[in-house]
Amino acid sequence: MTPPRKVRPRGERSPLASVGLHLTLLVAAVVAVFPPLWLVVTSFKPKTDAFDTSLVKNFTLGNYTHVIGDTQFLAWLGNSLLVVGLTTVIGVFISATTGYAVSRFRFPGLRPLMWMLLITQMFPVAVLIVPLYNLLASLGLLNQPVGLVVTYLTVAVPFCAWMMKGYFDGIPAEIDEAGRVDGLSPFGTFWRLIMPLAKPGLAVTAFYTFITGWAEVAYASAFMTGEENLTLAGGLQTFVNQYTADWGSLTAAAVLIAAPAAVVFGLVQRHLVSGLTAGATKS
Repeated sequence: MTPPRKVRPRGERSPLASVGLHLTLLVAAVVAVFPPLWLVVTSFKPKTDAFDTSLVKNFTLGNYTHVIGDTQFLAWLGNSLLVVGLTTVIGVFISATTGYAVSRFRFPGLRPLMWMLLITQMFPVAVLIVPLYNLLASLGLLNQPVGLVVTYLTVAVPFCAWMMKGYFDGIPAEIDEAGRVDGLSPFGTFWRLIMPLAKPGLAVTAFYTFITGWAEVAYASAFMTGEENLTLAGGLQTFVNQYTADWGSLTAAAVLIAAPAAVVFGLVQRHLVSGLTAGATKS
């Protein structure tokens, strides 16, 4: 009689599968970490060593001092902070109010509104540059921070409104009814009762609108002219053109631009995780 075949418990991986999984994860981690790591390393190299495959042999801060002291970097930073700050504040408010309205109320035009929010996400940036350029030119908003704010809101608000609707759908409607019983108006109920419960969803919305304005290049380059009017993402292009390429300054500026985004991500990371999951667990 042959001994009974050992059956592996369900969900338990074989040693070979476990090794393969860990190797795959290791390779994926290296692929993900290598580009930003090499960017940081190159930013501390002299310009002559930009393409040297070794680590930093001649450590220097010259690239950073050149970017901050000899270029319009501080002006770009101010422009970006203004544009991104306005985009984030206005975008979060419009997305939250829109998401709450389509989640809680039924009104004529609700379905067309939802379709419009969805369809606007289907057009690529390249298709929208020309009509948006003509629209901003007719309104006198070219080369103005307000023009960029309006443009970024058209990108961020539709997606964020859909996302906030899904989050508000997971908050019990009984809370709204309790607020109305206590004499609160619909907006008072939204502002005083629902908004505090929606902090994780608002954090996701704020982070998305922040990244939309902070890292966008196409609109910033097309609608803003003159180095003093560029944002950070647009200013990066001044270091590389068809004739010259200052890779040391480019990498140093890229590190300086990525640092605030990393700080913002670290501040809202806890809310990001809960915001992406809480809507599916609320009853």
